[in-house]
Amino acid sequence: MSLSPGAHPKGLYICFGTELWERFSYYGMRALLIYYLTQHFLFSDEKSYAIYGAYTALAWGLPVIGGILADRYLGSRKAVTVGAVLLSAGHLLMAFEGPAAMETVRDGVAHIERDATYLNLFFLSLALIVSGVGFLKTNISTVVGALYEKDDPRREGGFTIFYLGINIGAAAAPLLCGYLGQTYGWAYGFGLAGIGMLLGLLLFLWGQKYLEGHAEPPEPEKLAEPVFAGINREWMNYIGAAVMVIVSWQLLRQHHLVGTALGGFGILLAVGILYFSFYRCDPKERDRMLVVAALIAFSILFWSFYEQMGSSLNLFADRLVDRRLLGFEVQASQLQSLPAVFVIILAPLFTIMWTALGERRHNPNIPVKFAFGIALIGIAFFMPVVGSILAGSGEKIGLIWFVAVFFLMVCGELCMAPIAMNMITRLCPKRVVGMMMGTYFLSLSIGSFVAGQLARLTSLDAGADIADIDSALATYTDSFTLFGYIAVGTGVFLYLISPLLYRSMHEHSDQHGTSYITRIYRTVFN
Repeated sequence: MSLSPGAHPKGLYICFGTELWERFSYYGMRALLIYYLTQHFLFSDEKSYAIYGAYTALAWGLPVIGGILADRYLGSRKAVTVGAVLLSAGHLLMAFEGPAAMETVRDGVAHIERDATYLNLFFLSLALIVSGVGFLKTNISTVVGALYEKDDPRREGGFTIFYLGINIGAAAAPLLCGYLGQTYGWAYGFGLAGIGMLLGLLLFLWGQKYLEGHAEPPEPEKLAEPVFAGINREWMNYIGAAVMVIVSWQLLRQHHLVGTALGGFGILLAVGILYFSFYRCDPKERDRMLVVAALIAFSILFWSFYEQMGSSLNLFADRLVDRRLLGFEVQASQLQSLPAVFVIILAPLFTIMWTALGERRHNPNIPVKFAFGIALIGIAFFMPVVGSILAGSGEKIGLIWFVAVFFLMVCGELCMAPIAMNMITRLCPKRVVGMMMGTYFLSLSIGSFVAGQLARLTSLDAGADIADIDSALATYTDSFTLFGYIAVGTGVFLYLISPLLYRSMHEHSDQHGTSYITRIYRTVFN
C-alpha cells in the first residue's frame, strides 16, 4: 500500500456511508423514543426515563462484547455485517406501532391498557437495536483503521472524514425522522430510520469488495471448525448474537436489572484495574493507570448529565420551550439535531485552539480539560433556569435558552470525549489499552443508566399538555439547578486536585503545557 498522500481508499467511503446511515437510524429513533414511551404507551415520566436509561446503557455497553468477539473470532467486517442486519431488523420493527395505549376507569380507579403483543414487539425492537450497535459501533471504526498502514499520512484525515459522516447522520436524522414522527405518526419517523439503516446495510454489502481484504477474521480456518453438535465456530458466534438479543430483550423488560448488572461488572472491573496497577505495573505505570481510572470515574458523572439530552431535556423542550421560529413551530424532537450540528462547527475550532495553546505552552493538561468539561455541562443546566426567570408568568422559556444548553454541553463534550480516548492510548500500558478503552465505554454505559435515574427527578406525569406552566417550570428548574450545582462543584473539585493528578501522569509541562490558572494555583499552594 502506498504511503504517499493522495486519494483515500474507496473502502473509507463505504464505511463513511454505512456509519452515516447507522447514526441516522439510531439518532432518528432516539429523538422520538421518549415521546413514544410517554405519549403512545402512556408510561409515566419515571417509567419512561428508566426504560430510556436502560436502553442507552445497553447501547453503550454491548460494543465491548461485540469488539471482543470481532477481535478473537469474527473479524470486524463480519461483525459489522451482523450488526447492520440486527439494526435493520430492529428499526423496521419499530415502525409497527400497534394501537395506542388507553386510559380507562374501573371501579373509580384509572388503569392504562396496553396491547401486550405490541409492547413485547417494542422491547424486542430495542433489543435488536442495542445488539446491532454492539456489533457495529466499535468494529466499523476498526475497519477504517485497517484500510491504512500505521504510518500512512492519510490515516488521520481518513478518520476525520469518517467522523464527519457520523455527525452528518446524527444531525439529519432528528430533523427528518423527528418531523415525520411527531407530525404524521410514529410509524413514519421510525420507518424512515429503518429505511436509512437498510440503506447502510446494502451499501456495506455492496462495497465489501472495496475493503481490500482487510478486517477479516484473525484465524479464518478456525471459524470452520465444529465446536458443538456439529456447529462450527462462526455459527456459534451468530447464535451468540441471537442470545445477546434475547438477554437484552429480557433486561429491557426488567430494566432495573441493567443497573444491577452494570454495578456488579463495574466493581469487578475496578478491582481488576487496581490489582493490575499495584501488582503488574512499575511505579510510573501504576500512577498513570490510577489517574486514568480516576478520570474515567469522573466521566461517569459527566455522561449522567449529558444523556439528559434525549430524556428530560427532550420532554422539557416539548412541554415548556417556545419553539416558534420565523413564524414556524419547530418540533421538539428536531432540536435533537443541534448537538451534532455544534460538533461539526466546533470540533475544528477546538482543534485549532488546543494546537495554538500548545504552541504557546499554555494548553491545559488532561485533568484540567476534564474539569472544564464537567463544569461546562453544569453551567448548561443553569440556562433554562435563567430563561424561566426572564419569562413572564405562565409563559414558556425562549428557544435561545434551550439552544444554549446544547451549545454548552457540546463544548463540555469536546473538552472530554476526544481527550479521554487520547489519554487512554497515551498513558496506559499497551498490554491493557483495549481493556481500558472498554472501561471507558462502560463508564458511558453506567452514566447513561444513572441519567435515567436522575431524569426521574423531573417527572411530571402530566403527558404532553401542561396546564400549570409555572408549576411545571419550577419542577424542572429545581432539578436542573441541582444538576448544575453538582456538576460545577465536581468540576471545581477536579480542578483543585488536577495538579496532583497531573504530576502522577509523569509528563513534563514543557511538552504539554498548563493553563495560566493552574500556574497561579501552583505558585500559591506549592
